[in-house]
Amino acid sequence: MATHAKRERLLLADVLEKAGPDAPTLCEGWTTRQLAAHVVVRERRPDAAGGMFVKPLASRLDRVMSEFSAKPYEELVELVRTGPGKWSPFGVKQLDEASNTVEFFVHAEDVRRAVDGWEPRELDEVFADALWRRLETAGRLMGRKSPVGLVMRRPNGQTVVLHKGTPVVTVTGEPGELILFASGRQRVARVEPAGEENAVAKARSAPLGLL
Repeated sequence: MATHAKRERLLLADVLEKAGPDAPTLCEGWTTRQLAAHVVVRERRPDAAGGMFVKPLASRLDRVMSEFSAKPYEELVELVRTGPGKWSPFGVKQLDEASNTVEFFVHAEDVRRAVDGWEPRELDEVFADALWRRLETAGRLMGRKSPVGLVMRRPNGQTVVLHKGTPVVTVTGEPGELILFASGRQRVARVEPAGEENAVAKARSAPLGLL
């Protein structure tokens, strides 16, 4: 049975393939080529991927990213589609599901929503619930840099606190849109923030996300 991560991987690869190598993305400074290289390096080159978190390794990450970005685009997309080898930690089903479901969902939207005319994906209830659970488990980490109190709310009334503090901004939307907001894609997330005007503005521009 295909997992959410596997399905989102294939969808991301399809989106990258359709967009071509030079399309814009929501990741500042990255075209689709750089985004594809990032996905591949993250999975296949842990010796370099640590540069996303450890500053002394940043130069190595930049070098390896450049090497992968120089590959033929079709090859890069195929590496995204096929994923890491079986000996990679990401080859473990549970880790793949935990680490890549949101990663691939967000990056596919980074490509889709970077051009005019996009519409939100219609997510099935099971997948929406999976995204919500991820928000419940990782929300505090994603919202740790918020300058205001931040609460995510589903239309059904379920809530999760991303950051404690005052004033409080409550952001209402479907799980996929809330994940995008919490991942630092506030500009394109179709949500309804509620709170003091100044606090809402701060929430919309806050450096949210895992990195």
